[in-house]
Amino acid sequence: MKSKLLPAAAGGLLSGLALPASAMADSLDAANNGVLGESVPVNTMWVVISAVLVLFMLAGLLSLEAGMSRMKNVGTLVPKALIGMAVAAFVYYACGFAFAFGNGEIIGHNGFFLRDYGDPQEAFGIMGLSDALVESKWLFQFAFCAVCLAIVWGSTLERIKFHAHAIFALVFAGFIYPLASHWVFGGGWLQTNVGMQDFAGSTAVHLVGATGALAALLILGPRRGKYGADGTPRPIPGHSMYILGLGMFILLIGWFGFDAGSTLGITDGRFAEVAMVTMLGASGGVLGAYLMTVLMQRTVDIGMICNGLIAGLVAITAPSGYVENWAAPLIGFIGGLVVVAGILAIDKKLDDPVGVLSAHGLAGVWGTLACGLFTAPRFAQYAGIGDPDGGLVYSGSFTQLGYQAFGIVVTFATVFVLSLATWYAIKRTIGLRVSEAEEIAGLDISEHGMYGYPEQFIPDAELYGPVAPPSIRLGGAHAPAASASAEAAPA
Repeated sequence: MKSKLLPAAAGGLLSGLALPASAMADSLDAANNGVLGESVPVNTMWVVISAVLVLFMLAGLLSLEAGMSRMKNVGTLVPKALIGMAVAAFVYYACGFAFAFGNGEIIGHNGFFLRDYGDPQEAFGIMGLSDALVESKWLFQFAFCAVCLAIVWGSTLERIKFHAHAIFALVFAGFIYPLASHWVFGGGWLQTNVGMQDFAGSTAVHLVGATGALAALLILGPRRGKYGADGTPRPIPGHSMYILGLGMFILLIGWFGFDAGSTLGITDGRFAEVAMVTMLGASGGVLGAYLMTVLMQRTVDIGMICNGLIAGLVAITAPSGYVENWAAPLIGFIGGLVVVAGILAIDKKLDDPVGVLSAHGLAGVWGTLACGLFTAPRFAQYAGIGDPDGGLVYSGSFTQLGYQAFGIVVTFATVFVLSLATWYAIKRTIGLRVSEAEEIAGLDISEHGMYGYPEQFIPDAELYGPVAPPSIRLGGAHAPAASASAEAAPA
């Protein structure tokens, strides 16, 4: 059976790629004939720029993971990020975008390989109000998919087999994320029938990513040495707070594409207010985490401040197109409070190295619920989604809050079951976790045969040669990561 299916699949792929020209040819014809709308090029440029900003967030997430990892596990993050992105791009082009934004209540059913969809304004109905070219919309939405996938990896650091990333990326980017995002903000039933509001993805991206991470954590288990014999959690510090901080500013910059870019155009000027609201939410998150870490930890924890920024951004993502600017600092501030308390509570039972479950999960839940409280009637009416009377603060009604809570529960349950099944299947086939010896040595050397920081682990004689003069050596041989010295600290 396999020998027949593989050629058939390959033939289907080639025939899909050979189908007639897409919307780009139509736009070129329109431009040549002088009938291309004046707003099309400028809106398309804005969406492409926003997509690039969102893709830049992958570098921020890579830096976040690197800063919070030990040196022996930093190198593996680079090919993981690149291969995950590449796999996601291919399957999102083949079917993910069609599932996510094609027409249909449960799942999209047109636009596979961006072919044979007819009028793009009709085929991808929820995005039809923007006249930006469909190729730019694909790039923008793929960037969302790639970020959502990258969020999952934060919970799996330092103990997962490398090839598991590629397999999970295939399933997650090809089906799980598109299904959930279609329901929440792709024109699916939660958005159009229920009235759930999520402007840029507090649930559709961040909670979905955190849910996939939770499923991974439950099957992977904690890193070796994370919990003592009595179950008490032990800190496993990351190796570079500078790299972590650099990642935070990259994420902040990219997030303006995430939220403001979700307007999918600039002709109505809304993108500027959305960008301002995003900045205010981010600042609120930092200040909320600052207060909470001082109150709960009696110190200013570096990682908590960084997660406060992320939580503020995650929290304001869903409301960014629905709330007045005065609500943004408050939403972000509460997100900052939530993330610190959440990380400290979750760490007692689950080993989440970068705080994904709290910064993206709990903050995503709060941000989605915030729409039910603070959505302004004028924005609800402009979008045509949800209660036109706005959130509880304006309407005095729990209607929108109920929509939001229902959408959160449904999305979480669906993504959790599908992700758990995927991770379990990987575990039962190729295996999910590296051996104890490989984990002690570090994933860089055990999975890739090289170190991300070779000077720290390779003896001078091997690194520089036995005849290297002492003046260029590092001041003594450095023990390999798998030596007894690695056993002295939690691994």
